[in-house]
Amino acid sequence: MSDDNTPAQADDGFDFATADAEALKAEVQALKEQVLRYAAEAENTRRRAEREMNDARAYAIQKFARDLLGVADNLDRAMTAAPADHAESAVKNFVVGVEMTAKELLGAFERNGLKKIDPAKGEKFDPHKHQAMMEQPGTDVAPGGVIQVLQPGYELLGRLVRPAMVVVAAKDAGAGPDGGQGNPYAGGEGGESGGAVDTRA
Repeated sequence: MSDDNTPAQADDGFDFATADAEALKAEVQALKEQVLRYAAEAENTRRRAEREMNDARAYAIQKFARDLLGVADNLDRAMTAAPADHAESAVKNFVVGVEMTAKELLGAFERNGLKKIDPAKGEKFDPHKHQAMMEQPGTDVAPGGVIQVLQPGYELLGRLVRPAMVVVAAKDAGAGPDGGQGNPYAGGEGGESGGAVDTRA
């Protein structure tokens, strides 16, 4: 009479203990790789969230700054239209007050990372910071240079808030296929390089 509780013996000599150990090792290795992968994903998520939070903190005033640019523009216009010399002290004091207000506003801009873009005459047109409103023949400015600034631009910590609107010296691109002037900012035969340059920043 045989004992039913006796474990069955392998007739082929296969070592189940060794096979189980190998399977467990493989499973442990797979779990280690999975843990490392999850840890890397968690670290990437943490870094991305931290970067987004820093960006949000740095550029939180962007909309507010954009709304204040109109105030800065009006103060500039007021100073441009102000009389240089006036006999009345009240007018002089008013002009000085406007100038001080504009200076304080620009100082507040700079303290918060908002920088004015006001290219000098002759500075090369930069499509990343400038917007060409028109072209004019420039006798004392090289082709592609800024002749006049119609409205200054601003950038916040390197990020463009508003491009500077400028008048650019026309480039002599030569006659086009139809006999007219070619686009000086376009590529190809009449331009300087590959694709067209977008004049809007």
